[in-house]
Amino acid sequence: MVVSKSWTMVKHFDGVPKPEEFKLIEKELPPLQDGEVLLESVFLSVDPYIRLYSRHLKEGDVIMGFQVARVTESKNSAFPVGGYYVGNAGWTTHFISDGKGIDPLLPEWPESLQRSLAIGLVGFPGLTAYFGLLDVCKPKEGDVILVNCAAGAVGSVVGQIAKIKGCKVVGSAGTDDKVQYLKEIGFDEAFNYKTVSSLDEALKKASPEGYDCYFENVGGKFSDVALLQMKNFGRIAVCGAISIYNNAEPPSGPYIQLSMIFKQLRMEGFIVTRWADRYVEGQKQLLQWVLEGKVKYHEHITKGFENMPAGFIGMLNGENTGKAIIQV
Repeated sequence: MVVSKSWTMVKHFDGVPKPEEFKLIEKELPPLQDGEVLLESVFLSVDPYIRLYSRHLKEGDVIMGFQVARVTESKNSAFPVGGYYVGNAGWTTHFISDGKGIDPLLPEWPESLQRSLAIGLVGFPGLTAYFGLLDVCKPKEGDVILVNCAAGAVGSVVGQIAKIKGCKVVGSAGTDDKVQYLKEIGFDEAFNYKTVSSLDEALKKASPEGYDCYFENVGGKFSDVALLQMKNFGRIAVCGAISIYNNAEPPSGPYIQLSMIFKQLRMEGFIVTRWADRYVEGQKQLLQWVLEGKVKYHEHITKGFENMPAGFIGMLNGENTGKAIIQV
């Protein structure tokens, strides 16, 4: 008998999620049928999109999310015991799969590399950075790239890929330690947006000539100011808007139309699933860059499945540098 523990949503979040809005439940899993496998979560991912998409859950549903999981029992020869897979079973310790919707780590994954990267730099956050920058922003050598939330799971990878492509990279973050981290991983300029006296002046100081590309993770007032710093024909990739996910009412202006018109900007929102048929391409390149030392990473690991809500809330409050991970 295997008992699975799962975190469920007690009610839809009202503003910033609170500990009492989560409930831990236990469920006995049935015996495996032919063709099925039992997996145990080893690492679980907490990401900003969960806050946004949680509105589509019903109260009492298991909270969505990805994990790296190990096969502990198998009645499917394609999935041997001991194998590691990336699943999308939500915040749960154990789950049964018929093999659909679980993907193996890349065959060239070295034993020395921690498997949590499969839901981080070599997983969806890394792929979001890879395709969002290269296919949406389309940076050219010598371009100036602006990245906000730059010390997060996506932004930190965006900046490093931009450097590989020969760009100047400017990043903003919310603590001095994160600013220092950005400089350590190769950002040309970095500043703490919470402590500068003027965001407008900070952006001008970092790049007086303006910005060719802007990778947007935050939205809100930061975006209002950043658009005014774009060069003519600049490109903006809209990946997220974490600053407004917890708002009960959508914020009002300033509005972007005049900047878009007179600077002739191109702004494009995207979801990484657009490139589902190219995931392996992106993962192989990201893994190669990691192994070559061209892309560095930092993980903010919270230990203990019982601490998933705290890890999630902390991530939304900006406590993490790099990818926020729960280690079971």
